[in-house]
Amino acid sequence: MDRTVRNQYLTIITLLGILLVLAIVGSMIFGRYEMSLVDIGNVIKNRINGTYDDKFKIMDHVLINVRLPRILLAGLVGAGLSISGAALQGTFQNPLVSPDLLGVCAGAGFGAALGILLFPDDSVLSSLLPFVFGISTILLVFFLVNGQSRRETLSLVLSGIIVSSIFNALTSLIKYVADTGDKLPAITFWLMGSFSNTTYTHIKIAIIPASIGIIGLLVLRWKINLLSLGDEDAYTMGINPGRTRWHIIIFSTLVTAACVTVSGIIGWIGLVIPHICRRVVGVNHGRLLPVSCLMVRYL
Repeated sequence: MDRTVRNQYLTIITLLGILLVLAIVGSMIFGRYEMSLVDIGNVIKNRINGTYDDKFKIMDHVLINVRLPRILLAGLVGAGLSISGAALQGTFQNPLVSPDLLGVCAGAGFGAALGILLFPDDSVLSSLLPFVFGISTILLVFFLVNGQSRRETLSLVLSGIIVSSIFNALTSLIKYVADTGDKLPAITFWLMGSFSNTTYTHIKIAIIPASIGIIGLLVLRWKINLLSLGDEDAYTMGINPGRTRWHIIIFSTLVTAACVTVSGIIGWIGLVIPHICRRVVGVNHGRLLPVSCLMVRYL
């Protein structure tokens, strides 16, 4: 039975890998400016050989500077949000949990609004503030739940609601004082979430923290199975549920803050994708988390 399940899992991973490649190729071909596989091959060949052909000038710009960074960032953000959602749902034993449960998205949204209000759009501080405030939410949550270990899960949820409310109120204040002709539309569009202005700089900002968080969650995925059984069963299995829960929260916060910083708030990914993946591979987080990373790219 175990061999059958393992073979099914490998088959699913292989199919998802193939679909991922097809989705990437399709994203390169289709769009307002359509290109064929031959055109893409010629652009890549010219880039490798270091040659210049005026015939492929527009194609080279569209593929390399517009579509490729969007494809890479969309894959990174989708994988990060989906694995964070799956990990937190198992940790809190609640399928309605999403990555913004502890206020990370609200904190990052306030940081982005503050950055847009105070600094130019291309400023380094404008790009870093969403990440800094997104990470700071976990410190506020830790401060609020300190000493509440007997009902830690409930305290975490309530603290997350409090932190989200505070940062949402501050974001509303920023929008109220922002210039309605320039700053306010920029803040509103950022909060809606988009990949339209993606550059390689966004990828450089998100790749390291998101990768660290994703790898950390993958390493801890078997412990999430134990946490989903309850704290008492987790203790009998030899792990400290409180400490392990905080490790998972820290990695999830790191991933979510990095993703929201470069894409804005995209709320449904971390909530919906884990549910779809459970239908495919079941509730074992050892399989659920890797599948969540792969599945989100072509949905």
